[in-house]
Amino acid sequence: MRASRLLSIQMLLETRGRMAAPALAAALEVSVRTLYRDIDELTAAGVPVYAERGRAGGFQLLPGWKTTLTGFTPAEAQAVFLSGLGGPAADLGLGAQVRSAQLKLHAALPAPMRGAARRVSDKLHLDPVEWYREADPLPELATVASAVWDERQLEIAYESWTRTARQVVHPLGLVLKAGAWYLVAAREQKVRTFRVSNISAARVLEDRSSVRPRGFDLARHWAASVQRFERDLYAGEAEVLATARGLADLRRLGAALARALREVPEPPAADGRVQVRIPIESVEQAAGMLLRLAPGVEVLKPAPLRRAVAERIVAAGRCYGLRVRP
Repeated sequence: MRASRLLSIQMLLETRGRMAAPALAAALEVSVRTLYRDIDELTAAGVPVYAERGRAGGFQLLPGWKTTLTGFTPAEAQAVFLSGLGGPAADLGLGAQVRSAQLKLHAALPAPMRGAARRVSDKLHLDPVEWYREADPLPELATVASAVWDERQLEIAYESWTRTARQVVHPLGLVLKAGAWYLVAAREQKVRTFRVSNISAARVLEDRSSVRPRGFDLARHWAASVQRFERDLYAGEAEVLATARGLADLRRLGAALARALREVPEPPAADGRVQVRIPIESVEQAAGMLLRLAPGVEVLKPAPLRRAVAERIVAAGRCYGLRVRP
């Protein structure tokens, strides 16, 4: 830990130039007293750190001196691929490794390129969580990630719709989709998907290696499973009349609807409507979804869906003291 901190001091002074003691200590998350001890240890090891007193003073390296950048640790090498995802990297317990890897990379760049590299983090931030939704609590994510990295079997207590079951799985990978973490794992020779927030307990089986299916590719598997999920989910179809505003609202409901409406032309007039077919999950789900889009969207078929929307309109009218003819 201390050796890593000493290297970080060198990197900070090399990339940022002169730094005051309080600022340098804050960057390292240590006390000023600890920082002075680290500086003494660096100078004793031959690193040319010297101090300038005064209001604009601080620690800096001898001009022209440059450290030899050592190789990344295994954890830092993993963290490089997450360097644009500070939040998810921290979820996985790699936040410190990301910061260390970025510092090493920045120090290795030629001086003219450092400013441009630093501006990336200043001007680009990625927030993967959807609007109006809190991030899932993830008390077991670090344990799950450890099993994935170390290729060890994992015992989990998984909460489904009906019950909580304990099972042993072979972790294959982690996926972050729309702010939610998913574990892809093999169980009973089948590849399955587990939402990490539904894992109430997890234990790595240190003495049991996980078995990876031959030729398994996480990205390819995930893309195929998403397509299969959407195909199975949207088992029905509906015909609707939609205005231009209604079409825009329908496309915002999800990727499946956006694909179905990709080639649909806009209505010929501002107040005109077009008849289109859209995929739906079920009559009950579609009734609530399409009612919110009225009057921009009117259901034509199937008859049970049109009737379900009408019944909801009548019931809503009664709530507000309106007389709506069934």
